[in-house]
Amino acid sequence: MGDVCNTSTGNKNTQDKTDDGIYPFYVRSQTVERINSWTFDGEAILTAGDGVGVGKVFHHTYGKIGVHQRVYILSDFKCDANYLFHFFSSKFYNRVKRMSAKNSVDSVRKEMITDMPLSLPCCQEQIKIGYMLSILDERIATQNKIIEDLKKLKCAIIEKLYSEIQGKEYLYGQLFEVVNKRNKQMEYSNILSASQEKGMVNRDDLNLDIQFERSNINTYKIVRAGDYVIHLRSFQGGFAFSDKLGVCSPAYTILRPNCLLEYGYLSYYFTSHRFIKSLIIVTYGIRDGRSINIEEWLNMKVIIPSKEYQLHTLKILRSIEGKIENEETYTICLSNQKQYLLNQMFI
Repeated sequence: MGDVCNTSTGNKNTQDKTDDGIYPFYVRSQTVERINSWTFDGEAILTAGDGVGVGKVFHHTYGKIGVHQRVYILSDFKCDANYLFHFFSSKFYNRVKRMSAKNSVDSVRKEMITDMPLSLPCCQEQIKIGYMLSILDERIATQNKIIEDLKKLKCAIIEKLYSEIQGKEYLYGQLFEVVNKRNKQMEYSNILSASQEKGMVNRDDLNLDIQFERSNINTYKIVRAGDYVIHLRSFQGGFAFSDKLGVCSPAYTILRPNCLLEYGYLSYYFTSHRFIKSLIIVTYGIRDGRSINIEEWLNMKVIIPSKEYQLHTLKILRSIEGKIENEETYTICLSNQKQYLLNQMFI
């Protein structure tokens, strides 16, 4: 690659950033900061020189920019920059992994970039490939913005629907039973874990390397579809709703709703900002040692509307969720299409 571009590094430090700076400031992450002085002026490809972003963080920029001293700047291109950006960003991580003695890559040496072999078709072909992949990137970025906006809309609607309620006041203890049935007969083997957005999910789907003794699964608690789970991070993420049958950690508290609640009605409220804020008065401890006093929470009050209103609320929110899922599926299809093209073009 040293034959088709110049490679240098930036000259700024993280503390040089300022929130209302004149120029974009590229550090070692995907987040673009602001700065009042510039390092480089022109078209450039940037990549992190060390840290967790090595081989993963890339930017294609134009004009005056500030650049961190541990970010590499590729410039003065003798080939199509769009083409080079996509080739480099799709191949560089595997290269630095191969050249690193450890499992993780701590830093990038200049020759890792300049000595990297490059497949280079004719100029016209480079332009076509670079343009097509850039169009895909723009569409994926648009999709991500659509999803982000829909999620914000969903949060706003949740706050509104659960704050303007006419109904009857109950204690949570009148709506839920705390259940502690264990998996003593080893009836269930699928372990559920709490996730921030999806509620209770199969632990295998989280791709986490969690070590545990399979023989201890008989001590796990049984979770049924429709249950709510208070987990170790509930003080900051709310309660997790389960739409599946399985077992969960003995450290979790399982709440089983009675007939006053429609299936899943409080699942949205229990992850809302309003509800999480209400947990402050029943949360004790500091930092990661914080926990919710279940008995005190069960004595807190909540207004529950009619079954008709509950169903109306669920219909609205599930409709938005369906829209978000459709957009996420389309985004995955676009990403898969891009990856297929990268694999075919950059062999």
